[in-house]
Amino acid sequence: MKYSQQEVIQYVHEEEISFIHLSFCDIFGRQKNISIVPTELPRAFAYGIAFDASAIAGFGDEARSDLLLRPDPDTLMLLPWRPEHGRVVRMFCSVVYPDRRPFECDTRSLLSRTAARAEERGYSFLFGAEQEFYLFKRNEDGEPTRVPYDKAGYMDQAPDDKGENIRREICLTLAQMGILPECSHHEEGPGQNEIDFRYSDPLTAADNVMTFQSIVKFIAERNGLFADFSPKPLKNRPGSGFHINMSVRSLDERDCLYPMVAGVLDKVAEMTVFLNPEEESYARFGGHKAPKYISWSRENRSQLVRVPAAVGEYRRAELRSPDPTANPYLAFTLMISAGLHGIEHGLALPPAADFNFYQADAETLSRFQLLPHDLSSARAAALGSGFVREVLPAAVRTGYCER
Repeated sequence: MKYSQQEVIQYVHEEEISFIHLSFCDIFGRQKNISIVPTELPRAFAYGIAFDASAIAGFGDEARSDLLLRPDPDTLMLLPWRPEHGRVVRMFCSVVYPDRRPFECDTRSLLSRTAARAEERGYSFLFGAEQEFYLFKRNEDGEPTRVPYDKAGYMDQAPDDKGENIRREICLTLAQMGILPECSHHEEGPGQNEIDFRYSDPLTAADNVMTFQSIVKFIAERNGLFADFSPKPLKNRPGSGFHINMSVRSLDERDCLYPMVAGVLDKVAEMTVFLNPEEESYARFGGHKAPKYISWSRENRSQLVRVPAAVGEYRRAELRSPDPTANPYLAFTLMISAGLHGIEHGLALPPAADFNFYQADAETLSRFQLLPHDLSSARAAALGSGFVREVLPAAVRTGYCER
């Protein structure tokens, strides 16, 4: 639902809201927030709420530490797990300098500007997220363990699937917040789960990913469990992916799906460090349906990009390399930019790799380029990329490539 600033102020008054969380993230997608009381809300809208940026990863140092949060009224959400008395709402914020200039390392604003530029050029992009996560038990001191919550497998049912009630609680909480999951199920790994979302505009889709991870972690903890979104928490077990479904519509009604995919394939090695920012991200590649080579196919889950069987508005491409440690604002920014590159340069797709990569012989595999095999090689690919330099601010590039 879309709200004006005045409607938010009125809602907060009428619903007796006690606190407003102003949410944002650092360049790595780690969520942060400041809580204010209702009397501070008009000031937040008019001028912003100041914070010390020197303590936020990628936001600068003590020499230039003053930044402001400007709440986006369209993102108003009641946090339903808070008590009826002392109710809390949340809004996502843009980050600005004291003179109101946009802060270049605010990745949410970067995605907003990127999507707007694509619209000006006649292209609307849509994203749907699929995120996998593990549920682990906690020990007697409440600390997380690496003991899975169950031993179930892919799409198993209760009672083997102990995560069913947790997923139901997550989905119902999301629905209370106006976010409607498309489906949920147990994944291949023990204690591993997946919840998928219907496509939406880039900014809403990225906001929903941030909200989703917060809710999963909160509900897991409330049930005495630990939700782990790391890419490879258990050796020799499936890693967790962040499968990103992407589609595009053009004003002239051209079919741009395959040029978009060609653009993503052309630039994917250069942007991998932003899609897979941790060393353990690369332990996931090449096994349990996680890709290792730069390839595409229709319906084939062993490929980097899969084009599922669908027609009309449901036609999409699924990028299968990212993992849940990726900042969704950066991931979608890069994918839009790569897709536009493919569309506007008329790139053609290579032949589809309609075979199982996990069963292919060495001669066949040698014809395909590999994704970066570790964090060091992914950083090197990004540092040498003119495309990445054009799309991302220098401080963001430095944060990912030189830490």
